[in-house]
Amino acid sequence: MNNTANDGFAHPEYLVETGDLAARLGDPKTVVLDCTTHLIPDPKITYTVKSGREDFDKGHIPGAQFIDLQADLSDNSGRHGKLRFMLPTAEEFAAAIGRFGVGNESRVVLYSTAAPQWAARIWWMLRNYGFDNAAVLNGGFQKWAREGRPVETGPARPRPPATFTVREDRKLMVGKEAVRGAIGDSATCTINALAAQQHAGTGGNVYGRVGRIAQSVNVPAASLIDPESGVLLPPAALRAKFDAVGAFDKKRVITYCGGGIAASTDALALVMLGHPDVRLYDASMSEWSNDDSLPMETGD
Repeated sequence: MNNTANDGFAHPEYLVETGDLAARLGDPKTVVLDCTTHLIPDPKITYTVKSGREDFDKGHIPGAQFIDLQADLSDNSGRHGKLRFMLPTAEEFAAAIGRFGVGNESRVVLYSTAAPQWAARIWWMLRNYGFDNAAVLNGGFQKWAREGRPVETGPARPRPPATFTVREDRKLMVGKEAVRGAIGDSATCTINALAAQQHAGTGGNVYGRVGRIAQSVNVPAASLIDPESGVLLPPAALRAKFDAVGAFDKKRVITYCGGGIAASTDALALVMLGHPDVRLYDASMSEWSNDDSLPMETGD
């Protein structure tokens, strides 16, 4: 499910174009998931999390299911304290994703009406648990609607649940120990996907202490998307962004952001470009910036 615009990606199969999806609507093996979440800035708690279900009811791709990342597909056990959007266990993930009709033979297409990072996050979770037959819709719902393609309103059509088997846990989500160990490691590039002002500590929303993880570099997730069309930049332009910080000169990359969401866009792009070892710091700045024992930097 790709076209010539994606030539140059090592893994173009992880991005799907609107026309290709339109041709597959109605295929019983294709499961379309609307992953929209909104983060509303709140100085007291950084963000208020708002489900995108209201947007879904106003308009969605025909046959799509709505998935609420925090309520449906994140760890809500309290194991991680107040941290949001944390990866659930393999058993919890399998049970949750199966309720949306995703089985072992499914072809999953993920999209959001806001930034593509929400779709990329769930793509990354599926990848973490050994499932590779998933793709993010290039340009999201905005592009789909802009092209005049069919739209449904109201709640999702019922879809029978499926059995999802976690074939392996690839350990693509890492904790603070791995990130701390990467500081000063010449084989690892740690990339901050937040905005440049957040990276420098000069502005934007903060999660605790201002600034960035010590010795990390900055490739904002927003910079990977064409602001006019909402599609991912072409492969050569994406590669240039990561080459500018030396990502492909290192054996491994760890991406992070505020809570592991924007970092998923960077991780998706790196995998599509062929980087062999990409990990994501799940708790990101929500944890790091609130632990005074963990080193941070500010400035350019």
